[in-house]
Amino acid sequence: MTTSVGNGQDAAPATDLRTAGRAPESPSQEQLPPDRSQAILEAAKQVGAILKRGGHRFALAGSVAVYAHGGSGTLQHDADFCVLPEDAEAVAGSLRSAGLTVRVPPEDWLVKTVCFDQDVDIIFELSDRPVTPDLLARAEELPVDSVRMPVLAATDLLVSLSTAFSEHHCDFGAVLPVARSLREKVDWREVRRRCGDEPMPGAFLYLLEQLKVIDPGQEQT
Repeated sequence: MTTSVGNGQDAAPATDLRTAGRAPESPSQEQLPPDRSQAILEAAKQVGAILKRGGHRFALAGSVAVYAHGGSGTLQHDADFCVLPEDAEAVAGSLRSAGLTVRVPPEDWLVKTVCFDQDVDIIFELSDRPVTPDLLARAEELPVDSVRMPVLAATDLLVSLSTAFSEHHCDFGAVLPVARSLREKVDWREVRRRCGDEPMPGAFLYLLEQLKVIDPGQEQT
């Protein structure tokens, strides 16, 4: 898919993704607490509010989605949102209209913006699999700090994290705390069905069994 966003007036600065604008109604950066976790939450809330006002189909993903489900409150890196590939242009237009700069990276499965100096990824594919209407329909409306928005279902979160493992990127330690914190909300039988036959996700599920995080063949409780 080729996605063309932005124009000469709102092109991203040369190499620094942290210098993009923000929605006119957002609070000044000086008012944000210095903790980066809160800044990422503020960015997620702002972008989520923009997408809601635009009537777009979307779901929060990544570490902020884990937080919304009750996982760790320590956030790193960025905020992630899933949208349908066919909605990418319209979503980018809403972000630009709200004062955010949209950047198209070399990867063809997302676009990027920045809010409150935090990277925000707008994703069309999760682990090489296109975002689908069914995926978004399964999302749960949850509060993200003070803003309610669609959040990927816990089972879909674990599938997306597990299928991202590969021979070149296989950090089980980063996903293990997520599995521990969300295990009661995850349909592990469905996780096994969707990715357990693949070597790396299968190895991760075996590790969870050995650590007594899940039982062999455990179903959702």
